[in-house]
Amino acid sequence: MTRTVAQKRADFRALHEQGCFVIPNPWDTGSARYLQGLGFKALATTSSGHAWSQGLADGAQPRDVVLAHLRDIVAATDLPVNADFENGFASDAHGVAQSVRLAVETGVAGLSIEDSTGDAANPLFPIDVAVERLRAARKAIDAAGGDTLLVGRAENFFAGRPDLDDTIARLKAYAAAGADCLYAPGIKTREQIAAVVAAVAPKPVNLLVGGASELTMKDIAELGVRRVSVGGGLARAAWGGFIHAARTLAEQGRFVGFANAAAGNELNAFFRPFAE
Repeated sequence: MTRTVAQKRADFRALHEQGCFVIPNPWDTGSARYLQGLGFKALATTSSGHAWSQGLADGAQPRDVVLAHLRDIVAATDLPVNADFENGFASDAHGVAQSVRLAVETGVAGLSIEDSTGDAANPLFPIDVAVERLRAARKAIDAAGGDTLLVGRAENFFAGRPDLDDTIARLKAYAAAGADCLYAPGIKTREQIAAVVAAVAPKPVNLLVGGASELTMKDIAELGVRRVSVGGGLARAAWGGFIHAARTLAEQGRFVGFANAAAGNELNAFFRPFAE
C-alpha cells in the first residue's frame, strides 16, 4: 500500500505519543528499502552517511543536493522519514524559514534543526539567535499546514562544548519556541539521558546511539526516551566492511574480506519486487 504524505506524517506523530521506537538512518534508496523490509516504523536520513556516499565530508553538501536526497528517500519508502536537515543551511532566521519550507515540500514527516554554526571558533549560535531560528522553522512548518514534526537539536556535545546545563537550557528554550521533539546528540550516560528527559517533559526526546553501547532498547525506554536514531552508524558499519575487504585485497592480495558479504541472490530476491 502506498501511503500519502499526510498519512505518513500522522503515523510519525503517533509514534511519538507513547513507547520507544528505533528510527534507523539509511543513506540511499537501497538501504531505505531494506530497513523498511525489516519492519522498522520510521526512518531518518543521515547527513554524514549520504555525504560519504557522494565522496564528501559531512556538512559539505549544498542545500539543493540535500533536498534532492530527501525527495529520493521519501519516494523510496512508505515509512515516515525524518530529515537530518543540519543547521537549516542558513545563518539567519529568514534563511532557515526558506530552507524549512523547501524541506517540507519534499514530503518528509519531520526535520531537525541544529544550533551549530560550522565555525570551529564559535561552534554554537548564541541561544537567543538559536531560538529565533527555531521559531522561524516553526512558523514555516505551520504555514505549510503544521503536520511536519520539528526537532530541536542542541549540539553542545558534538561541538566540543559538553556542558549539560547549557544543553538543557537550550533544549528547554527550543521546546518553548515550538520544537515538537528534543535532541542532544552526544549524551551517553544514564544520568545525562535521564536529566534531559526530565527537563523537557512531556515533550519526547531523541537519543543518538551511533556506536556500541552497553544500553539496550529496554534500558533506554525505561529512561523515558521516546525514539532512538543511529546517525551515521549503519553507514559507518557498511564502510567498515568495505574498507576491510578493499584494504585486504590491496595490501595482501587476499579475498578473505568477502567472507561476510551478503549473497547476491538474497539481495536480488529482496529488491526484485521494487522493479515490478
